[in-house]
Amino acid sequence: MAKNTKKELILEGLCCANCAAKIEARVKILSGVDNASINFVNKVLTIEMGNPENVPKIIGMTKKIINHIEPDVVVKERSSFAEKSQEEEKNNGFLDLLKDKKDLIFILIGAIIYGITFFLNENFTFKLVLYIVAYLLIGSEVLIKSVKNILKGEVFDENFLMAVASIGAFAVKQYPEAVAVMLFYEIGEFFQDLAVDRSRKSITDLMDIKPDFANLKIGSDLKKVNPNDVAVGDIIVVKPGEKVPLDGKVIEGTSLLDTSNLTGESIPREASIGSLVLGGFINTSGVLTIEVNKSFGESSISKILELVENASSKKAKAENFITKFAKYYTPVVTFSALALAVIPPLILPDATFSNWIYRALVFLVISCPCALVISVPLGFFGGIGAASKKGILVKGSNYLEALNNSSIVVFDKTGTLTKGIFKVTDIFTANGFDKDTLMQYVSYAETYSNHPIAKSILQYYDKPINKDEIKNYTEISGLGVSATFKGKNILAGNSKLMISKNINFSHTDTFGSVVHIAIDNIYAGYVTISDEVKSDSASAIKALKSLGIKKTVMLTGDTKKAADIIGNQLGIDEIYSELLPQDKVYKLEQLFKNKTNKEQLLFVGDGINDAPVLSRADIGVAMGGLGSDAAIEAADIVIMDDAPSKLATALKIAKRTRGIVLQNIAFALGVKIILLLLGALGFATMWEAVFGDVGVALIAVLNSMRVLNVKNM
Repeated sequence: MAKNTKKELILEGLCCANCAAKIEARVKILSGVDNASINFVNKVLTIEMGNPENVPKIIGMTKKIINHIEPDVVVKERSSFAEKSQEEEKNNGFLDLLKDKKDLIFILIGAIIYGITFFLNENFTFKLVLYIVAYLLIGSEVLIKSVKNILKGEVFDENFLMAVASIGAFAVKQYPEAVAVMLFYEIGEFFQDLAVDRSRKSITDLMDIKPDFANLKIGSDLKKVNPNDVAVGDIIVVKPGEKVPLDGKVIEGTSLLDTSNLTGESIPREASIGSLVLGGFINTSGVLTIEVNKSFGESSISKILELVENASSKKAKAENFITKFAKYYTPVVTFSALALAVIPPLILPDATFSNWIYRALVFLVISCPCALVISVPLGFFGGIGAASKKGILVKGSNYLEALNNSSIVVFDKTGTLTKGIFKVTDIFTANGFDKDTLMQYVSYAETYSNHPIAKSILQYYDKPINKDEIKNYTEISGLGVSATFKGKNILAGNSKLMISKNINFSHTDTFGSVVHIAIDNIYAGYVTISDEVKSDSASAIKALKSLGIKKTVMLTGDTKKAADIIGNQLGIDEIYSELLPQDKVYKLEQLFKNKTNKEQLLFVGDGINDAPVLSRADIGVAMGGLGSDAAIEAADIVIMDDAPSKLATALKIAKRTRGIVLQNIAFALGVKIILLLLGALGFATMWEAVFGDVGVALIAVLNSMRVLNVKNM
């Protein structure tokens, strides 16, 4: 299947969340578009297209849609994450926002004129003139946008609602309130934009790992360059206090590296000659000379940052609900307001049109759905940012939301619950073979294997190996390896391999992984390799159960005895051992049959050897995935160090995020419903209505930012 073509557009100046939702909805239905998603926090529209030939046409149509809905937005194409524009790099603060609000001076003058009216005597004509002047100065931008949008068929937006409400207030002779509605709407919008920009900055700061420069070594000189300009094979120098700009291998120097930006761990990591280092690490002590092995666009830091940014393209159900809800909510409330203005005066005795029109205008002011449209995606994006600060990469809001429904967690053993650092602990010989001969044969047989067990055997053997002497090397999936050495056929693997070849072998109940060896179909003995359980595995299992996980399961290809010892030590509920890769998928299918549709099954593995199971699970979690392209590609969630306890942290962040999102939905809808009822009954005025719009949105945005507090998780 051909991979989708993906294009990203930067929407500079986008400040309306409701308009952003409209842009996304219209781009989605364009012919040739497979999916479109807008990240309002970062102002980036991501479009996925099936046929590359349609890209120019679709981009052109998309720009027309954006210009139609938001004509002031400047659209720029972004070819890669590494080529991030200066506009995106800028953290909009208070002063930047003041610059963007070009009409702020008119609003201030209008506010002053409006304030003067409170100190004037009752001169109706003069005061009315001042009200109109103040109104036009304050609301000119809203009125102009409203007219433009109506001419383009864009009726139901906040500009239209505020224009109709304020003009209607003039019509029913509520002059002070007409000006006040527009004034406080503009003030509220200003502080709402400020809060959103602050939240953008807060989330961006959580992933402040992008290096600003690289010290490129040219001969004996150092030249400070952009990391994008460094090529594979170039030599760079990282001084104390500087960020490592690109992935590479240390060729000179020793130092301690702060990896907390990527892993969330505060314990420094030692680096010396031969060590692999990743971009984003901070050099805390010595000077390091590094040979670059990946360009910036292909480096781990670039992939991680891009993954976090693009997480918003996979939206949670709550986000999709709010988008659909907003689409119907505003028109319904608008027509309800029209009915409220017309019907009661026609059927109720002593009812006046002016009174009921005023109540209808209150409806209009309240009806803007911005509080929901802004705060819900902002809450999820904040949760993703908070998780990344803890060294947990979540590929989408949908996965963060799904974590809340997790009921079964299935673990791989090696490298997940155990350290995956194997050591030879026992050597048993048979049929006249001695230990040296046995270790020589098994070492040569395992030379080409990348399995941790094979590496531990080679480390124990610790002698030069002439690979030219190895012939006919073959990996036998789930069983072991075979090879020819010195004219002899060597088999090395588990008991199933011996049984499949009809070789009589010695059964053992020893703890650890056992590699049986046969030479020319004669059993030569076995080597026992033991692994060590991670220090936080037991506490991780306990924490998961306290967070509501109903069942924990361990799947492993290891021996039953070794698996049972580790599983019982950690408190695992179900243990399945001696499994081939296909057996793991079969066991997973059985677990699927015993859960409800609402329950989510998590599989936690190393992200490399467990790809089939990771992709089959509801949520695939890769452990120890730091710097592993395979892990980042295969899993839905990547834990960037190898700490199982981070899974519990991810669940806590997911629950906290859901709680805050639900609070925002309940608060925004609750306040609006109450004010709508009060407005219909005549108890709410324009003042309460303005709070129901911009005030609620501001509070919801501020509440969303609480998800970033992850100090105690």
